[in-house]
Amino acid sequence: MPPRSDVGIVTVAALRERDDDQIECLFNEREQIFRLPLGKQGAALAERLETARQQGRPVKATVNPSRARLQALKDLDGREQRAFQKTRELLEGPARPRAVNTKAIDPTRFNVVGVGQRWPGFDFCSRVVPNYKVAQDIFEFCAAQTCSLGGPFAINPCIPFQYVIDGCYARAHKMRQVIETRYGYCCEKVFSFANQGNDSLAVQATKWGGCCVTWWFHVAPLLRVRVRLQLGPINLQLVLALVIDPGMFDKPVLLSSWLGAQQQQSCDPNAHVSMYSIQTGSAYMPANYAGTAFTTDPNYSQTDATLTDYAGLVTC
Repeated sequence: MPPRSDVGIVTVAALRERDDDQIECLFNEREQIFRLPLGKQGAALAERLETARQQGRPVKATVNPSRARLQALKDLDGREQRAFQKTRELLEGPARPRAVNTKAIDPTRFNVVGVGQRWPGFDFCSRVVPNYKVAQDIFEFCAAQTCSLGGPFAINPCIPFQYVIDGCYARAHKMRQVIETRYGYCCEKVFSFANQGNDSLAVQATKWGGCCVTWWFHVAPLLRVRVRLQLGPINLQLVLALVIDPGMFDKPVLLSSWLGAQQQQSCDPNAHVSMYSIQTGSAYMPANYAGTAFTTDPNYSQTDATLTDYAGLVTC
């Protein structure tokens, strides 16, 4: 099960009031959506969180991932704030997110790079994965590094795909490192957001116990993969956008499939992808609620620390 208590330094992305009068708190450094306690305690925490959000000031939050609750809040001293700010390197020139209606997607166009997908980040990668088999090999190698298998592993640290409640940013960044250093391909990152109204991203963790998990953002590596189609006498070559996400799937999937899988309304009636964006592979996690700013982790120090912290945790 998820830990009953997790303490971390975070920045406030947003506070949202639900229809049932409960208040949700969203942190840039956590994909999970947390709720505040009811009554005076929750109101006091909400006031402190809103002040911190407006000031762009980090706080130390104690959360209960198993119940998705914020338990306590503590202000940082000057030394802690300075140390935290040193770790926040922002991505230069991020692409703006795009609203998306997954039910209206035409997959024959949407998943084709240069047709349905035109993003500035694609200009930085010159090597396209030559075929689906190579993409499958990359997926299978990454999936084999899951901490739940017990090792030995080909990389260090292992990747806790079995804990999908949080840490997608670290899992995605470690896979990006694998894709670049082991296979010689650069990759982009695709981010999904539930940042309008009471939207949430909701998935049923069928691979890890079957429970429902909700997020306000999610991220995974995106590969551009060349495929060849024979339609009668016509030989077509297309470059498709495929997502590598062993926490959710058993194989590389089309971008439209990845987005659609995050809208399990049996888990949350508000499940809806508000928007998505494709960034260069160096993007790490969101730096604001709008999805227009991102941090980076160029030396993978935050990545490895998060993976190590989550290595022994499970989703359900």
